[in-house]
Amino acid sequence: MISIYLSKAVSLHLGSLPQPVVTRYELGTLVYQLYLAKKFRGQPVRVSKDAPEPQDLSNVIKLLLDQGVLSHDRNFPKKGVFRVLGKQEAAIEDIVCTVDPFAFVSHLSAMDYHGLTDRLPRPLYWSSPVDKKWKDLALERMQKDCEGFLDDYLRGGFPHLRRIRMHRIAQRPVERRGVSEFRGAYRTVRGRAFRVATIGRTFLDMVREPVLCGGMSHVLDVFEQHAKSYLKLIVTEIDQWGSPIDKVRAGYILEERCDVEDRTVQQWLKYAQRGGSRRLDAKAEYSSEYSERWSLSLNVLGA
Repeated sequence: MISIYLSKAVSLHLGSLPQPVVTRYELGTLVYQLYLAKKFRGQPVRVSKDAPEPQDLSNVIKLLLDQGVLSHDRNFPKKGVFRVLGKQEAAIEDIVCTVDPFAFVSHLSAMDYHGLTDRLPRPLYWSSPVDKKWKDLALERMQKDCEGFLDDYLRGGFPHLRRIRMHRIAQRPVERRGVSEFRGAYRTVRGRAFRVATIGRTFLDMVREPVLCGGMSHVLDVFEQHAKSYLKLIVTEIDQWGSPIDKVRAGYILEERCDVEDRTVQQWLKYAQRGGSRRLDAKAEYSSEYSERWSLSLNVLGA
C-alpha cells in the first residue's frame, strides 16, 4: 500500500472537521497521534523515527502554511490559531467555541439564537468556566486527547491546552462570563463547532444578569411572551442551579407576571426573606413598590 506524508494526513484530517480554525495544541496532539499510529484511515504514514519532536510539528505547520492549507488567523496574532483552507467564512460563534473548547454562546446572544428577542447584540456574549475549573477541564481533555502518551507528550515539549484570551474578532467585541456550573449548560449545534446555552440556562442567565440580556424590563417581556412555552425547562434549570435569590426573582416573575401555577416554583417561597431589602433588579435603586409574597422590591418600571 502506498504511504502518505505526515503533512498530507494532517491536511486530510483538517478537511474533515466542522471547525473553521485550529489551534497549535490541536495540531500538536494530531501530529503526535499520527506519528505513533503510523497510519491514517488504514493508509501508512511516512515517519522517520519512533516518536515525534516539537520540530516535527513546526515542520508540518510550516509546510501547510506554505501550501495554503493553513493561514495565520489575524484575530489571534502570535497565539497559535490558524484558519483552515476550504472552510466557508467562519461565524464568530464557531471561532470562539473552537479556540476555547469549553465555551458556549450565552445571555443576549443565546436569546437571539433561540428566537427569544428581537434585539441584535453588538458584542457576542459567551461563557466558559472560571479559571480553576477551566484548568481542571483542560487537564481532563489532554488526558483524553493524549490517552496513553500524555507524559511523553508533555515531557517532549509539545503545546499544552491553554486558555487563549479573546476580546474582539473581526472588529466585533466578544464578552466572556466565567461560570462555575458548566456541564449540561449548553448544547452543540449539529454540523458546527458552535455551542449555545440551553433554553433553561438562557432563562436563568436572564434572571442572574439581566444587564447582559437587554435589561430587566426586556427580560420581563421575554418571560411573559415565552416562559409558558418552556416552563418545564426553565423550572428544572433554576431549581437545580439557581441560587436562593435567583429562585426568588424567578418565582416572582413566573407567578405574578406570567400567571404560572407550579408546585416547584411555590417551594421557592422558602427563600424569600421577610423584612429584607432584596430587589428584582440588583443594579437598580430600591423601590417602595413591593411584592409581599416574594419579599421583593419591584424596582423596574412597569413591574
